[in-house]
Amino acid sequence: MKFLFDFFPILLFFGVFKLGEANRQEAFALVSHYMSGLIAGGAVKAEQAPIMLATVVVILATLAQIAYVKLRGRKVDGMLWVSFAVIALFGGATIYFHDENFIKWKPTILYWVFALALFVAQFGFRKNLMRQVMEQTIKLPEAVWTRVALSWMSFFFVLGLLNLFVAFVVFKNDTSAWVSFKLFGITGIFFVFIIGQTLFLSKYIQEEA
Repeated sequence: MKFLFDFFPILLFFGVFKLGEANRQEAFALVSHYMSGLIAGGAVKAEQAPIMLATVVVILATLAQIAYVKLRGRKVDGMLWVSFAVIALFGGATIYFHDENFIKWKPTILYWVFALALFVAQFGFRKNLMRQVMEQTIKLPEAVWTRVALSWMSFFFVLGLLNLFVAFVVFKNDTSAWVSFKLFGITGIFFVFIIGQTLFLSKYIQEEA
């Protein structure tokens, strides 16, 4: 259930972009009518409208997530606050400057913030954030917890690089392809990595059982 909750803004971003791309004139009319005050110069090109709409929707969706958690009387996860700050900053820049390059940088910055947080906590404060998240479900030797943290640091760092490579090299002039990669490619990579982690940790789960 939490996975679907976390995945919600990404799905909306993809859906709104593809819908706007399929109905470009309608998307252009919506952006021109409702978002002109948010855009430098007050206007965008018709081909820019889908990414503008998708960006404003993903900002609102992330804000809605925070509001939902607050209304339920729960503490907002730190990662959700970071995600909102990054999407608000880079999404806002995308809209104001009507430049899709900002939103393409957003995943990379977010992944690198996560990697940096893990690194600083581990080596600056001797706190293993992955252990804090997972310790209630699995018990591991200290050395293994360190390997888990290092693997997630490396994963987020490499994933950030991969996003830049795909966005600005592989699909340099194809925002639609990058949006599809963002949903299907990155999600698939996450699944493969998590499966790999599960296989790596399975022997410790078996030993504990």
